[in-house]
Amino acid sequence: MDRFQEMQVFVRIAERHSFSAAADDLQIPRATVTNLVKRLEQRLGARLLERTTRTVRLTHDGEAYYHRCLRLLADLEEAEGSFRDTAPKGLLRVNLQGTLARNFVVPALPLFLAQYPQIELQMGEDDRLVDLVREGVDCVLRAGTLQDSLMVGRRVGLMEQVTCASPAYLARFGEPADLAALATHQAVNYISSATGKAVPLEFMVNGQLVPVYLQGLVSVTGADLYAGSAVAGLGLVQVPRYRIRQELEDGQLKEILPAFAPPPMPVSVLYPQNRQLSSRVRVFVQWMAQLFEDAF
Repeated sequence: MDRFQEMQVFVRIAERHSFSAAADDLQIPRATVTNLVKRLEQRLGARLLERTTRTVRLTHDGEAYYHRCLRLLADLEEAEGSFRDTAPKGLLRVNLQGTLARNFVVPALPLFLAQYPQIELQMGEDDRLVDLVREGVDCVLRAGTLQDSLMVGRRVGLMEQVTCASPAYLARFGEPADLAALATHQAVNYISSATGKAVPLEFMVNGQLVPVYLQGLVSVTGADLYAGSAVAGLGLVQVPRYRIRQELEDGQLKEILPAFAPPPMPVSVLYPQNRQLSSRVRVFVQWMAQLFEDAF
């Protein structure tokens, strides 16, 4: 193996904190990974990694070398890509918010994979914060306001949101005519994975955003549970219109306070800020941007 391949192995170990995980990611034997690192450290005359029974971490020298490797590998891929008219290829690991994946991404994937047949796609489904580097994920798709300053975010869409409740709930509590009437109401509270706290309901009043915190008997951490709890009559919710379009048409939910509609919810793709995008990540991000532009 050449020196750039050694760097690639070292970078993956540093990011995954594991020799075995790096070997699996790169699809090479574990013994080869170990030997490559030994040879690299011997040639440099420096210890790059501290190994324990549970994890692997960078030494001070390893940290400095890691950042240099990132730049060199990115430059190499960019240089090769500019001279070779080759299609993106290789393993692409993405993590997608579940309802967005099911409603928009997965139905369109056959077209993406037909266009880029040499990309092998591995998908995970989550609403939680993901440590992209440590978990070996190339990019994530999320809905909501971006929180992680260590990630680069590209907004790919804005989803119209509505405030709604079930007819049974409104029969018990009454339909509010304005925000002041919400004082006697309750919400299904959505717990943010970023803060661990309930997200307030948000209303636009004369161009100003007004957050409203309501008490609730039920708190949830997933989009399906959130909408399902509203259908069950457990409180007010604010969700993208696409998510409950059928429930609104069927009369299971009713939109309220349309004059004070919540702001649209952004949809974004995130990836590490210190890493040059590979060609396979770049085309996937561009494809999703076009996908959501067409959808919204």
